[in-house]
Amino acid sequence: MKIEQIYTGCIAHAAYYIECNGEAAIVDPLREVEPYMARAQKDGAQIKYVFETHFHADFVSGHLDLAAKTGAQIVYGPTAQPGFEALVARDGQEFKVGDCTIKAIHTPGHTLESTCYLVSDANGKPHGLISGDTLFIGDVGRPDLAQHVIADLTQDKLARMLYHSLRDKIMPLPDDVIVYPNHGAGSACGKMMRKETTDTLGNQKRTNYALNPALTEDEFVAALLNGLTTPPGYFPKNVLMNLQGYESLDLILDRAQQPLTPEEFAHKALHEHAIMLDVRSAGDFANGFIPGSINIGIDGNFAMWVGEMIADIQQPILLIADPDKEVEALIRLSRVGYDRTIGYLEGGFNRWKQAGKPVETVDRISAEELKNRLNTGIIPVIDVRKKSEFDSEHLVGAVNIPMNELYKRLDEIPKDEPFVLHCAGGYRSMIAASILKQLGWNNFVDVSGGFAEIKQSQLPVTEYVCPSTLL
Repeated sequence: MKIEQIYTGCIAHAAYYIECNGEAAIVDPLREVEPYMARAQKDGAQIKYVFETHFHADFVSGHLDLAAKTGAQIVYGPTAQPGFEALVARDGQEFKVGDCTIKAIHTPGHTLESTCYLVSDANGKPHGLISGDTLFIGDVGRPDLAQHVIADLTQDKLARMLYHSLRDKIMPLPDDVIVYPNHGAGSACGKMMRKETTDTLGNQKRTNYALNPALTEDEFVAALLNGLTTPPGYFPKNVLMNLQGYESLDLILDRAQQPLTPEEFAHKALHEHAIMLDVRSAGDFANGFIPGSINIGIDGNFAMWVGEMIADIQQPILLIADPDKEVEALIRLSRVGYDRTIGYLEGGFNRWKQAGKPVETVDRISAEELKNRLNTGIIPVIDVRKKSEFDSEHLVGAVNIPMNELYKRLDEIPKDEPFVLHCAGGYRSMIAASILKQLGWNNFVDVSGGFAEIKQSQLPVTEYVCPSTLL
């Protein structure tokens, strides 16, 4: 029996490949399914099941394409009502994959249909718990997402369900069972996941605040709801796609892979109300970009920031990428439901520049230059990191406008005086810079090395204070 975690760092996502005696199952696959099929082919195995732990909010799952291409049965847990053919399992229902057994354990709390899958070997010994978003390493799933789809499912109701799911269904399992969660640190589906992506259940019982047996139900709810931030706006839309169905990724890629000359690109941008999305690095973008384009670099948390900063998943997109990076960008857009890319700039930005088309730049400075400027006078500094990062430590006098609040707080950004932008390392601040440029701001500079460089320059920063955790 094999259980392999297939981890995708840019969205902190874990899918699972389970194989035994020529049969295989995939749990929580991403939209691009060929890697799972190739893995099964390597073992000479037939994919028999596609198990889903719940209707995901932070990505569009590949269950439909995988089932269509392999003949596998899609399986959800109790109460799920998918808009396509799938088996809705009973609580405790068992499935055979070769000689191993996969048992559905209904664990409502993150969502109503949330289900864990307990994998046991040929002798019936439990080996691993694929825990979805019910149990993470160091955390549990947030209970406030479902209410954005079903208003009656309040976060309080789901938090109380989760309390009992953990204590009645998961904590009684053997301590040596390995926990295989759906996400790791960086996912917005929890608030303080650890960097490790597996652990024993016994260790989680000792170290995970949510599994503290001394917590009353009310104390658990208070701890779970404390510190939750607003979920990204695209989450409810991804839930609906996963629940109702969606187009095949193959069709989306065929439609999107339309190379455009600079003239064709400019025409579409003008007449089809498309966003020009430049996925090059922050440094390359700063040195030259198409006026009106926004920058979300493919080498950062690309899918998450696309979902945060482009409100409409039906928004037509025109892509600007380094040559040979177009397909990767299209796949990563599709992972979070952005399926309306209508073409890309053939030859990338250099082709645009060579055609003599207009170009803009973003002025960037080092932290040392910032230090020199601050020594000569007061300059507003806007820090676009998350509030938790800012609260931990920040440049004295800086104002925090987190990236995901930028559009709501534009009235706080100076229009008639110079100001400075920065984030942790230059990635997010360039997103902000591109948006501000698009909206008409030109009176700012960006700190290329971000807060990491600011600290090294010995500019005055607040002292780090370890955030407390409610236990």
